[in-house]
Amino acid sequence: MTDRPTSGRTVPRETARSGERPSAEKVREAVSDAAASAGAGVLGAGEVLYPGGDEGMTPIAEEAARAARVLHPEDHRLPRPSERRVITVANQKGGVGKTTSAVNLAAALALHGARVLLIDLDPQGNASTALGVDHRSGTPSVYEVLLGEMTIDEAAAVCERSPDLLCVPATIDLAGSEIELVSMMNRESRLKNALTTEALDRLDVDYVLIDCPPSLGLLTLNAMVAAPEILIPIQCEYYALEGLSQLLNNIALVQSHLNPRLHVSTILLTMYDGRTKLADQVTSEVRTHFGEVVLRTVIPRSVKVSEAPGFGQTVLTYDPGSRGAMSYLDAAREVAARSGVRRQTEGAETAR
Repeated sequence: MTDRPTSGRTVPRETARSGERPSAEKVREAVSDAAASAGAGVLGAGEVLYPGGDEGMTPIAEEAARAARVLHPEDHRLPRPSERRVITVANQKGGVGKTTSAVNLAAALALHGARVLLIDLDPQGNASTALGVDHRSGTPSVYEVLLGEMTIDEAAAVCERSPDLLCVPATIDLAGSEIELVSMMNRESRLKNALTTEALDRLDVDYVLIDCPPSLGLLTLNAMVAAPEILIPIQCEYYALEGLSQLLNNIALVQSHLNPRLHVSTILLTMYDGRTKLADQVTSEVRTHFGEVVLRTVIPRSVKVSEAPGFGQTVLTYDPGSRGAMSYLDAAREVAARSGVRRQTEGAETAR
């Protein structure tokens, strides 16, 4: 068999045909093996936690099967919490998948049996856009709720694509709210006071997720005071870790002076790229320091996840068979399986 010239040298045709680059499946296996040997216990990005498998299926058939699980969730309903859970999704670093995670986790929970309220506390209003909720100036929003001009149930809007998913949108008016809140009494407790049991009972919600702006200002402080749980999305890159200690210090301060019940209940690793060693190193370090607080599921980098908000959708409705959709569904199942009881780990205390 003849050889084929490549860059001044010959390569056996068998090698050229088979290729020296490993397949995506082999890359995922290698990443999982490396993480397991390091004690990280990484679940493959987008691995499905349902019993049974799709062995022997073609890639198209596998995607169709995954989409069917999302679109027909009757057989895979998530457990409803014994009591209502309020979770703040926060990280002062931008671009870590915070809003994307808040929106898709809320959609996954709502799609599989829970009733969810998402509060968009970011003046950019990206969460409102992703859910297809109107957030033009003058629309009833979280701004009026913080000023005490409207109750939370009056400002909540039902998402068209999911009747069990409600959203309190953010308008551009929220951009100046921090200045207005400075002179108000109990400025750090405005959102907590709005989330009354009576108002939430009228909405009949199981989960309240609060999407924070990428800062540690008054809006984020309000979210931390209002919720007993905090979920921190961490991008699988080095820069994402640098601001984590500052965030944990602020959480400790809020815990000491304003909200003793506040604790880090969940850490979600996002933008995982199995092709890089750095992603594995970050994953391993986070798991070593925070233990069981870190979800087993990691969210992979996905074009579909990035495209979905442009169509006013979550990735679960935009491309239900994609790896990104299945990853967020797996993460939602883990969140639902947790009781929300405070978890103390040596790693978390050390990091603080």
